[in-house]
Amino acid sequence: MEESKELIYGLEDRPPLRETLFAALQHLLAIFVAIITPPLIISSALKFDLETTGFLVSMSLFVSGIATFVQCRRIGPFGTGLLCIQGTSFSFISPIIGAGMLGMANGKLDTEQALAYIFGACLVASVVEMVVSRLLPYTRKIITPLVSGIVVSLIGMCLIKAGINSCGGGQSAVDAGTFGSMQNLGLALLVLVSIIAFNRSNNRFLRMASIVLGLVIGCVAAYFLGMIDFSQLGNGSGLNVPVPFKYGLSFDAGSIIALGLIYLVTAVEAFGDITANSLISGQPVEGPVFMKRAQGGILADGFNSMLAAVFNSFPNSIFAQNNGMIQLTGVASRYVATL
Repeated sequence: MEESKELIYGLEDRPPLRETLFAALQHLLAIFVAIITPPLIISSALKFDLETTGFLVSMSLFVSGIATFVQCRRIGPFGTGLLCIQGTSFSFISPIIGAGMLGMANGKLDTEQALAYIFGACLVASVVEMVVSRLLPYTRKIITPLVSGIVVSLIGMCLIKAGINSCGGGQSAVDAGTFGSMQNLGLALLVLVSIIAFNRSNNRFLRMASIVLGLVIGCVAAYFLGMIDFSQLGNGSGLNVPVPFKYGLSFDAGSIIALGLIYLVTAVEAFGDITANSLISGQPVEGPVFMKRAQGGILADGFNSMLAAVFNSFPNSIFAQNNGMIQLTGVASRYVATL
């Protein structure tokens, strides 16, 4: 398949460093909130202290970087070789909270024991997705382009709710009673219009930087509207160093089965995301080349989730929203993620 004429840089092109950094920054901005939200939700539900929460958030970002590198670089059989960004998955939140509740003793949650059960289940159950990757050629009659297309569409529809919530002001606006105010909606509209305007520009640098420029304009406007508060920046904790198996591992059959089922669903989701990414990047969406990419991507999805458990983070999956980023910027080069 020929690369799309809409692309400024194709899959194997190497953009100059300045343009690479622009594109990489935009992908990071697109996924940053999505990566840190699952550990924040899980920590809040299980009432972890601030230090533990901060460490889990840091590890989520750390593992996401490694996982994305593996996906894009393609190391041996692991990875798609596409610009596939990985991050902490929302799909696992409920079963993870359930596994964490096993750390309850005498009416009080033991944080280390809770996390040991969580990471033990995540580690073992990740094998399910890796096994599915090897069986993928034999499931083509089940996982058809129609099925994967529906999965991708459903993912996009689920993201609509997140976008609407953000436009309204998010959870903080709900708590303050200002959700959906003209100020919040006006700021969201300003960012949206700015991104569209830069994206439709004939200047390729403005198009590639459309997301960053739109967010910068929005941040400047928000600052002058008094919506940004820097007073808490000095209260952050120190550097969090990755420590493998910091909380140990414990195993519960029920939690492993529950998470294994989610890994199975995640494999189908990953297949749909890889199909969409291949299409946007002007790559084949059928045949041996595509199948090799899909197998490698799903295998890496499972392996990276296992790696996440080793480094005290939650399961990872390929993010669908970054496919849209490729379309917006016109940059499909996998070197954006690996430099």
